[in-house]
Amino acid sequence: MNQTIEALHWRYAVKKFSTRTIPQEKLEILLEALRLTPSSLGLQAWKFILVNNPEIRRQLVPATWNQAQVMDASHLLVLARSERVTPDDVSRWSALNATTRQLDAQKQERFFQMISNYLKGISIEEQGIWLDKQLYIALGNLLTVCALEGIDACPIEGFKRTEYDRILGLESLGLKSVVVCPIGYRADDDSHQFLPKVRFPMSEVVMTI
Repeated sequence: MNQTIEALHWRYAVKKFSTRTIPQEKLEILLEALRLTPSSLGLQAWKFILVNNPEIRRQLVPATWNQAQVMDASHLLVLARSERVTPDDVSRWSALNATTRQLDAQKQERFFQMISNYLKGISIEEQGIWLDKQLYIALGNLLTVCALEGIDACPIEGFKRTEYDRILGLESLGLKSVVVCPIGYRADDDSHQFLPKVRFPMSEVVMTI
């Protein structure tokens, strides 16, 4: 079997983590994979929060409907997005884009105006939905790289976002939590690892036109 497909067959949403810790060099690979995630318009309006403080993790457990993975996993990642994208955010990205790609002022201004006009055309609510979606691109990237590196994960949407934002102090940073992902290594007695994957056949999920 292809190595990538084999890794994706191997992965599952871990229900019980062991006490084994992810080595620092592996953790850095995962964080770099998150950093390299593509985003709409390249804006990267997000923050990937590595929660190491055990007391804070304990506080987050009840805000995650008592899912123990939040406390028991080697590491806890909270994927958060900007509350909104401001003109300053666009300017900062535009300047980085110009410097990195050595763009002339005219081309840089075109990019700036294109993004600014797009943002002016959508409401704050629409912008929030759009920004939320960016974090799921990052989550998919994280889960795939975890599998390829032999690291387990458990993506969690079942949590109280306002509680997470309060406990992590995200409100004052202009951030909103979107998805939670404990990462580590499965426990030997997590029976879910032995269950076969339940997926519809290729003929039902892929359509060729």
